[in-house]
Amino acid sequence: MKIEQIYTGCLAQGAYYITSNGEAAIIDPLREVQPYIDQAAKDGVKIKYVFETHFHADFVSGHVTLSEKTGAPIIYGPNANPKFETILAEDGQEFTIGDLTIKVLHTPGHTMESTTYLLRDANGKDHAIFTGDTLFLGDVGRPDLAQKADDITQEDLAGILYDSLRTKIMPLANDVIVYPAHGAGSACGKHMSSETVDTLGNQKATNYALRADMTKEEFIKEVTDGLLPPPAYFPLNVQMNRDGYESIDTVLEKGMKALDPEAFELLANEYDAIILDVRHQNDFKEAHIPNSIFIGLHGGFAPWVGGLIKDTKQEILLVTPEGKEEETITRLSRVGFDNTFGYLKGGLSAWVEAGKETDKIDSINAENITEAMPVFDVRKQGEYDSEHLAFAQHTALSSLNDHMASFPKDDTFYVHCAGGYRSVIACSILKARGFHNLVDITNGYKALKATDLPKTDFVCPSTLKK
Repeated sequence: MKIEQIYTGCLAQGAYYITSNGEAAIIDPLREVQPYIDQAAKDGVKIKYVFETHFHADFVSGHVTLSEKTGAPIIYGPNANPKFETILAEDGQEFTIGDLTIKVLHTPGHTMESTTYLLRDANGKDHAIFTGDTLFLGDVGRPDLAQKADDITQEDLAGILYDSLRTKIMPLANDVIVYPAHGAGSACGKHMSSETVDTLGNQKATNYALRADMTKEEFIKEVTDGLLPPPAYFPLNVQMNRDGYESIDTVLEKGMKALDPEAFELLANEYDAIILDVRHQNDFKEAHIPNSIFIGLHGGFAPWVGGLIKDTKQEILLVTPEGKEEETITRLSRVGFDNTFGYLKGGLSAWVEAGKETDKIDSINAENITEAMPVFDVRKQGEYDSEHLAFAQHTALSSLNDHMASFPKDDTFYVHCAGGYRSVIACSILKARGFHNLVDITNGYKALKATDLPKTDFVCPSTLKK
């Protein structure tokens, strides 16, 4: 028996490759499926099944393409009803992979089709559970992402999730290994651990949602408290996972078109395409194509694209570091952005050599900031609450598009995040919207924290005097 967790940090997503006695199963595969096919060929095994834990909202799974290329059927749990051929398994139904058995445990609550897969070894002993978004390490799946039907509420779904956890998962033995679909950084939960594998016993002892004495009412309140609005691309990814999509091969063929500066500029104007620059933020600050948007490959690339561009059908043209074109297109396709139709051949150097106009972002060092300057903090709410400049205004990057009126039209203002990546994203969006009176604070709050500027620490409400 072999279990391999294939973890993708940018998405905080875990896919699984399981083999036994010449057969393999893949659980929640990524969009690009050739690595699974190549690994199976190397191991001399046949991919027998493709298991899906639910209709994922935060990425496009590779289930459809993998099934088409291997002939392995796609398996969902009850209530799924996708628009392509699948096996809709019943609760308790079993499938064999070599000497192993995979049992379907229908665990609705995150979504109504959510399913956990229980793996039993050759001796019939419960070995591991693949929990999808039902159970994370340190958390459980948020109950507000399911497509609303029959007036079901997030509180209703939370109550259903409570029952699923306590009737299907918590009765299992403590030594059962938990393999979740996501870890820290995913928007599918609130308090996920940075670890990606644990025992069920340790989760029973440490996961707030698995407290033995927890009432359903307490569970519903704690699970639904503090939920931030989901990214706009989530329902679009659900639809693609449910209805099907273009092959990744077609997406790559369309996107891997090398365009000279003239053709690049012509297409950008003709299609009203977004020019997406994925180089390092320092390179973008130094020079970039006017009105282009920066989201660097080295950061949380795909989730930020999905959260800020929002429309997965948006036409995109790329400016990338040399040799990173295919990687960029692949990572965009993981979150459903399939309409990349070319990249700037030769990168920004070719653009400059062709005599084309460029823009830049001005910078200032943290020690030159004073209290009289209008400063905007674009970190997450929790980061801002933890500590911030006492005189800084807060507009989180995730909601920047909805708060353009917060920024001065004429006076110079200053932007920072934690270390300099997100602030440049924010600056690029603001400049594309006509705000050219901005300055990026180099190295963000990391540098600001070392200054003598006044700071405000988080104060827990419970400690305030009445």
